[in-house]
Amino acid sequence: MSAVQGTGVVVTGAGGGIGAALARRFAAEGARVVVNDLDEARIKTLAEEIDGIAVAGDASQIVDAARDALDGTVDVYCANAGLASPGDVFADEEVWAAAWDVNVMAHVRAARALLPHWLERGSGRFVSTASAAGLLTMIGAAPYSVTKHGVVAFAEWLSLTYRHRGIKVHAICPQGVRTDMLTAAGSAGELVLAPSAIEPEAVADALFDAMAEDRFLVLPHPEVAGYYRARAKDTDHWLGSMNHLQQKWEETGA
Repeated sequence: MSAVQGTGVVVTGAGGGIGAALARRFAAEGARVVVNDLDEARIKTLAEEIDGIAVAGDASQIVDAARDALDGTVDVYCANAGLASPGDVFADEEVWAAAWDVNVMAHVRAARALLPHWLERGSGRFVSTASAAGLLTMIGAAPYSVTKHGVVAFAEWLSLTYRHRGIKVHAICPQGVRTDMLTAAGSAGELVLAPSAIEPEAVADALFDAMAEDRFLVLPHPEVAGYYRARAKDTDHWLGSMNHLQQKWEETGA
């Protein structure tokens, strides 16, 4: 019997890509799934497909509605909604603010709404869709890279603070995934991410592997672990390598 059979699961940003793949996988494993997105039509179609429940709206504000739809209990919350947010240090204030709000604060707000009940009962699972950019970085995308580091940092904080009280936390950190977000990454994404891009379903598989192993980091691209170690071991060498990649990108006409 699946470990998630009968549990109440919420997936934000489920209109496509990783979110839709997560929703389908949880439903296939027997969970009761609420799918959320700003695009109501897309999640209604998905909800019909997986026999789930569509709750449209801002991911920051749907915990109560999702809990009601699941008869009062959320067991797993997948904070998956995100913005690609390309740009450099000179990106507009609005771009930075939107990236911070969607990529980080939506997770914080969800945790605020979920934790009181989870801590009272002694269980709950919070899944943050971050990015390899949150462990490393991404050229051409300062708002995205900075906020995805924030996502990972918040997930780490949740885990180290509450794991002894039954709260399980996972941070999903893929490189390229064949979604609309990869397309939005433009020429930088084509250079860095596209060559090793995977399907969204592979991300869902990686999450379920991590859940079975009770593992915090979810690395659909296993090589990211090596890059992460190399970055910590010799940060200056790693920065130099990334700067060479930046120069290569600039030479292509970025």
